[in-house]
Amino acid sequence: MPRSPPQYAGSAAVACGGWPGHAGAAQTDLLAGLIGDSAATAVSYLTTFLRAEHAGAVTMSDVGETDFAVIVYREEDQWEADALPAALTADLDGLVHALRQQPSIGGTIGFAGVGDDFWLAVRVIGEDLSLFLSDLTAAVDYPLARQVLEALGIPVPSDDELDQVLPVGDLSIFADLGLEEMELGAVAADLDLYPEDAVAGIAERLRFGEAVERALDRALGP
Repeated sequence: MPRSPPQYAGSAAVACGGWPGHAGAAQTDLLAGLIGDSAATAVSYLTTFLRAEHAGAVTMSDVGETDFAVIVYREEDQWEADALPAALTADLDGLVHALRQQPSIGGTIGFAGVGDDFWLAVRVIGEDLSLFLSDLTAAVDYPLARQVLEALGIPVPSDDELDQVLPVGDLSIFADLGLEEMELGAVAADLDLYPEDAVAGIAERLRFGEAVERALDRALGP
């Protein structure tokens, strides 16, 4: 059955210097209170959008039919990808463990998407772990997003503190592979993209699009 486009409450027009849609001084102050001065500065240039109202918190056992997790790894100088159990979309530790278990030249990459709401990119290189979450405010309702904020040392915002879609984490997670911070931020800010479409677009830009498309097909089924 076709899915309707992702629904959001609307876009926030924030007036300040630079590109249209940058976070203004008041919003940056709010972000600093939530995630610290340096992190707030790092994400303040990204376009922000009002988030849709959630029906309620999702528990770890609630895995939807459009939730997915995939792993990307390099084998004999070729990128490979495969589906991971959908239960990992509610378990950051389990997802990272699965990535660490896969032998790979230069580390492993993981992607996860939950419903129409948000997606996560994870990169493991040796003992180093990088995380990028497409929507900080998803942590109010979803275990995976909440666990990401905990791993980043960022408090979970309440609905009355922040009602805008805002990415958080390592914007340079794929910079060495050719995807710059501004490009990744633009993907996260595109509210017309379902999580799987955002992930597929990133994978295409990183030159392993076909492998990830096949993994997404396996993860999401017919």
